Amino acid sequence: MSQRRIVLFSHGQESGPWGTKITALAQDAKDAGLAVDSIDYRGMADPAERARKLIARMRNFSEEILLVGSSMGGYVAVAAAQQQPAAGLFLMAPALAVPGWPKLGETVSAPAFIVHGWQDDIVPIEWSIDFARANHARLHLLNAGHSLTEALDEIQGLFGAFLSAGT
Repeated sequence: MSQRRIVLFSHGQESGPWGTKITALAQDAKDAGLAVDSIDYRGMADPAERARKLIARMRNFSEEILLVGSSMGGYVAVAAAQQQPAAGLFLMAPALAVPGWPKLGETVSAPAFIVHGWQDDIVPIEWSIDFARANHARLHLLNAGHSLTEALDEIQGLFGAFLSAGT
């Protein structure tokens, strides 16, 4: 019998714990038999503080943890995975190299899927390309902007592949 898994979601800077993408992906995870939790970071502007909150939450679970993060939440997921074991990362338009934020290490030990929109005018696509290259991650470039909501069906398909990839 395989170990039970939980998906922990980290939302972006201007979003909330149950935005459109997280709500849809959380339902997909539940339908796949996984537990889900979405952390509320509203009112927390500091990405390092958010990462500490995620790490503290991760320590509450004995299950394998899959981290999902969007934009600043992607940064938070990577920062946490560099300090606390995670079984996989699903990153959407991750803000991985914002000037003034603590610099992340180049690599993570967890397998990663990255989804980024070609028309993202908030987070440079090159950050995802560089991270994917350094981590041999799966990188999916979609015809979408930063919010990625216009590609939600595609993202749900990719998330399903992530969940069943044995991560």
